[in-house]
Amino acid sequence: QVQLVESGGGLVQAGGSLRLSCAASGRTASSYAMGWFRQAPGKGREFVATISWSGGNTAYADSVKGRFTISRDNAKNTVYLQMNSLKPEDTAVYYCAAARWGTSSSPNPYDYWGQGTQVTVSS
Repeated sequence: QVQLVESGGGLVQAGGSLRLSCAASGRTASSYAMGWFRQAPGKGREFVATISWSGGNTAYADSVKGRFTISRDNAKNTVYLQMNSLKPEDTAVYYCAAARWGTSSSPNPYDYWGQGTQVTVSS
């Protein structure tokens, strides 16, 4: 069992930055691939970024490539999403998720999900 708790969301002006954190608890949390997804009002859950258990492999949605960076610190069982040059269209609830069998841009392989943290970007 893995529990995930996101933090770091908030209100920021367009062009600003935020860093989201996802703290994982559970004996094998560091062995999981991790992903960030987001969901805007009235829309489906959208892939943002993913990282392998070692941190050696990452992937991003085209909409955030070059602006967002995913990273992890396995000693702290924490995954981060650094978000720069934020745009109003980045406004959403951001969720982190853990996948036992590797990275994916689909939400289906992810076994555990956090409760989400709200990010609001004003224009």
